[in-house]
Amino acid sequence: MSRNATVRAVTHGDAAVISALAIRSKASWGYSDEFMKACRKELTVTESQIESADHEFFICEAEGKIVGFYALQFLSNNDAELEALFVEPEMIGRGFGRTLIEHAKLRAIALGIRWMVIQGDPNARAFYEAAGGVRDGQRESISIPGRFLPVYRIEICNNNGD
Repeated sequence: MSRNATVRAVTHGDAAVISALAIRSKASWGYSDEFMKACRKELTVTESQIESADHEFFICEAEGKIVGFYALQFLSNNDAELEALFVEPEMIGRGFGRTLIEHAKLRAIALGIRWMVIQGDPNARAFYEAAGGVRDGQRESISIPGRFLPVYRIEICNNNGD
């Protein structure tokens, strides 16, 4: 875990804060205003998602503020998707993304998840590969028709529960 970082479950009322963080983080890749407008709905976290039994959201805090978050969506008893992982742009490269993905892996282990699926931004390829992600195809963006995004898989537990 990044030094002085803590990870906690998202609480009621955090949706607007983490939605704005996701938008700032995505925009830091240099995407156009038009692109960002098309992605706004997909990047917006709702209170109903936070309260849903098929999602878990966690926030990373450091230096007295929220520096990132992630969301797991449960696809089955064995599979989950890392639906979101975003870090404040000025905090990227300081280990908070690693803290979040390692927390997500530990959470998945605790839940008996075998595979974590990740639809990643093409700019985050090195990050997901360093986290153990193996490229497993592509998926069309729900925000930008005709744009295909890489899909990664991380094996969390093998058949023996290891």
